[in-house]
Amino acid sequence: MMNIPLETLGELILRLLVAGIFGGVIGIDRTYREKEAGLRTHFLVAVGSALFMIISQYGFGDVHGLNDGRYDGSRVAAQIVSGMGFIGAGSIIFHKRIICGLTTAAGLWTASGIGMAVGGGLYVIAAAATLLTLIGLEALRFALTKSGIDYRSAKVAFTVRNQDELKEAIHRIKALGCKVSRCSTSAHKGAWLRVVMDIRFHEKVENDGRLLAELASHPDLRVVKND
Repeated sequence: MMNIPLETLGELILRLLVAGIFGGVIGIDRTYREKEAGLRTHFLVAVGSALFMIISQYGFGDVHGLNDGRYDGSRVAAQIVSGMGFIGAGSIIFHKRIICGLTTAAGLWTASGIGMAVGGGLYVIAAAATLLTLIGLEALRFALTKSGIDYRSAKVAFTVRNQDELKEAIHRIKALGCKVSRCSTSAHKGAWLRVVMDIRFHEKVENDGRLLAELASHPDLRVVKND
């Protein structure tokens, strides 16, 4: 077992604290946005990543003398990247709608990288990455919303009785501020038509409940894809 000097031990504890702070800052933003992965999750991801970096650097001092290729401390840190893939995938699959939660997964992945940077003693790089992450989450979100190009997309499937009813449904969906990018129909249960429609809409349209209420007015509604 390797004995770590007290001054070095204090530095390593500081790294864990700083990693937790940086991860927590990102987590606060995610909590404010009411995402599943919030303050505690980002805090733990950053601290855990920093811890593994420290272990990679200092946890194998008793085998540093092995120079025949059997020991490589960076392998421990390398597994953080692949390990975070499982957590990120879980945050996406957790949602009922298929492609949803990508930003949350990316945020966790980034928080892990920030934790690794702090664990390696790269405080300035970690601080810069934290700042850029917040800019990406909030400033870019604000800019895209103001510019009018911050669209979300969904593929929905529902049934109508005839072409006239389909035209009316498209008209009402467009009246909500949505864009219909593609629409296809097929025969369904006799005289009914099965409609599959790709729509794009602003997040505020989804949040005020009007879009869901409009789509729910159609029988056999099914959301196929949402991102």
